[in-house]
Amino acid sequence: MTTPGRAALERFLGTESADAGCSVTMELLDAYVEAVVRGEDPETSMPGVAAHLRTCTPCIEDFDGLLATVRQYPSTED
Repeated sequence: MTTPGRAALERFLGTESADAGCSVTMELLDAYVEAVVRGEDPETSMPGVAAHLRTCTPCIEDFDGLLATVRQYPSTED
């Protein structure tokens, strides 16, 4: 049986070589979220960010929060 702490450690240690890292992910997170909201696949244009979001729990939480906010308060500008 894998404990939650063990699962997080395995995700961290399994970091992909294409992983953009936290700082680059935070710089591009708004663009990544906007692409998701538009129905695009940001993994093709930002593969390093996508790789990072598969393994970094704090960045995943930031992504989830930003995505939820953007969906709750959509832009009225078009």
